[in-house]
Amino acid sequence: MKKWMINKSSLHGSIRIPPSKSQTLRALTFAFMAKGRSRILHYLDSPDTWSMVRALELFGCKIHKDSTYLDVIGCAGKIHCAEDVIDCGNSGQVLRFLGALSGLNHTYTIFTGDHSIRHSRPVLPLLGAMKDLGAFAESMRQDGLSPIIIKGPMSPGFATLSGEDSQPVSALLIACSFLEGQTQLTVTNPGEKPWIDLTLHWLTRCGIAFTNHDYKKYVLFGGAHYNGFSYEVPGDLSSASFPIVAALVTKSELLVENIDLTDKQGDKKLITILQQMGAQIEIDEKKKTVLVKKNSHLQGKKIDINDCIDTITILAVVGCYAEGTTEIVNASIARKKESDRIYAIVKELRKMGADMEEKPDGIVIRSSPLHGALVFSHKDHRMAMSLSVAGLGAKGDTIVEDVECVNKTFPSFLQDFQHIKGAIQEYL
Repeated sequence: MKKWMINKSSLHGSIRIPPSKSQTLRALTFAFMAKGRSRILHYLDSPDTWSMVRALELFGCKIHKDSTYLDVIGCAGKIHCAEDVIDCGNSGQVLRFLGALSGLNHTYTIFTGDHSIRHSRPVLPLLGAMKDLGAFAESMRQDGLSPIIIKGPMSPGFATLSGEDSQPVSALLIACSFLEGQTQLTVTNPGEKPWIDLTLHWLTRCGIAFTNHDYKKYVLFGGAHYNGFSYEVPGDLSSASFPIVAALVTKSELLVENIDLTDKQGDKKLITILQQMGAQIEIDEKKKTVLVKKNSHLQGKKIDINDCIDTITILAVVGCYAEGTTEIVNASIARKKESDRIYAIVKELRKMGADMEEKPDGIVIRSSPLHGALVFSHKDHRMAMSLSVAGLGAKGDTIVEDVECVNKTFPSFLQDFQHIKGAIQEYL
């Protein structure tokens, strides 16, 4: 189990954020369903990407792998029988997206994954909607979790599902586009809407017809077909949050590169939230950079985080370093990510002296001087990076246990932060 030791730091220079995980996996999904060859440039080299690649190959997809691009020969919307059980690793997108697409097939497909996928990542909304459309879709243990067993074919029609978690909705939007006829999806409790916008952007990009009625009802007209494409993956705006906040909590000036704020990723909203809290941040959209200035004075505020739910752990860190009280609300879905992020971040930051209160759907954080402590990542990449950032501003030694998980989204985190003078080192 790898550990990092972190000490109080002053950061300098520039850091380039890695490519987007969500866009890499969507690009692979849409390339898989295309006719002919697609090239995905500057993809994220992460375990989730390789889980998706291996899964697609089990469906008969041919993928040429290069260090800077992936060439994918699509199936033109006609999915073959899976060669073996699909191991999703730690990827909810592989589970939900390919789970829905397997409903286009006439044969059985089994999906499993790591402990988090099998015990923490609900899939019942997806299974129920697929049943509405005529598929056999069951949780093997009958607990609404993986492993799941799916057999199509789905038929055009009507389906209803909860939208608290956006991935099952995105999955069905993609899959239903390939049915031969019109399908209406009704979504209750729609949430994480920017992630839905990301999927709708891909549908539009591929010329797929749909209507969106306030995220509560969608009509997919079916019969989707499109040719292969070339796509360059933009920077991950979720990953950008860590160096940006690191600069703020260490009162450093830092240039963060590869930030395309025209991209549809929802977590770009974090920059606006931080500016509202008093962060001095200069944006250069042409150069795709963000400059964090030294002279920021952060004030606590109430934050509805549902549009950028993946930032909850790092915003909890911000709350410790902000004056007054910060309240994070509308975050209940954060309990069903790679870890229960509300419980996990409160538990770990309290070890560092944080004055925090766990709520059913959020967190209350009061300004707290942090000190070093032994903390645990809960095998969650965003937890590991958030605790590391907290340690960069804390007094004394912080040791973060089980940090391999950062490879999921930011594989160069340690080296990149060392390059900007962050006092982070491997701890034996």
